[in-house]
Amino acid sequence: MASQANARGVSRVLEKLENSVKNGKYYEAHQMYRTMYFRYLSQEKFTELMDMLYNGAILFLDHDQHISGADLGILLVQVLTQANNKDYKTWIPKLCSIFAKISTNTPERDTFLGNAIRWSSANALQGHPQLHQNVAQIYWNEKNYHQARYHYLHSKDGQGCAKLLIEFQMTQGYGSEVDLFIAQTVFQFLCMRNERTANLTFASYTAAHPGIKRSGPPYLLPLLNFLWFLLKAIESKKLATFVVLCQQYEVSIKRDPCYKQYLDKIGQIFFDVKPPPQHSNHFFGNFLQSFLGGLDDDSDDEAGASFRPSASSSRRPVETAELD
Repeated sequence: MASQANARGVSRVLEKLENSVKNGKYYEAHQMYRTMYFRYLSQEKFTELMDMLYNGAILFLDHDQHISGADLGILLVQVLTQANNKDYKTWIPKLCSIFAKISTNTPERDTFLGNAIRWSSANALQGHPQLHQNVAQIYWNEKNYHQARYHYLHSKDGQGCAKLLIEFQMTQGYGSEVDLFIAQTVFQFLCMRNERTANLTFASYTAAHPGIKRSGPPYLLPLLNFLWFLLKAIESKKLATFVVLCQQYEVSIKRDPCYKQYLDKIGQIFFDVKPPPQHSNHFFGNFLQSFLGGLDDDSDDEAGASFRPSASSSRRPVETAELD
């Protein structure tokens, strides 16, 4: 009986809170939600508290009370963290629905997202891939391509990432940058040891981009051929193949100074190459020398001899926009 009476009491309080918001008494309602928050938290009624905060946040946001809605969202993430709730399947979609409703002009929006990513970081240091995928889609809907791309990099959605990159390149890039947009993304996926998504993103991008005339190799753009060979070299784990590839496509690699740094890291991750000297004045020579120094003279000679991709054609370097 006591529990039933308590449930009815809670129901009346929540109904009063909802009516206060609907009647425009936003400040009063916000303070009441916070009072209930502290009361439930002290009693460790985490389930009831999380449901109340979620519904309250959505209610405020639907009435354009973005600061109050974001505040309850932030409190919700704090409760999820304190309760050690890892029910990502349930709560990631709910948190993303709050995030999507918070105005982009609300400073608390970034705080809410940062806290949500940290809450989801138990098994992935950079945050749960599903959370990043959902957030990337929200940013994409807002035409915030830079942030959408960043979050796709921390997801496992290669197809979605490719579709975003195509729209990003066609609306914000130059015609000469068709290959540059996918190159940086593939390099970054590989530097994060996400080989599978790198392959899926590259395949989806090259198959669907209207500016790429062929859906498979050999491509008309040398940098795309380099990326395709690079992904194959990583599958084979042949260091000699990797070295020859970098030699043959030196011109394409030099189009962006960042590519050398990415390839340094890729060589260390996938081919056990030692880091290059920190102080170097010879850009590509020292880069290749660091790779060659790790070669076994006997084990990979045959692989190196059999792998001879066509040299990249001479192309005028283009200026690239910073995508990070």
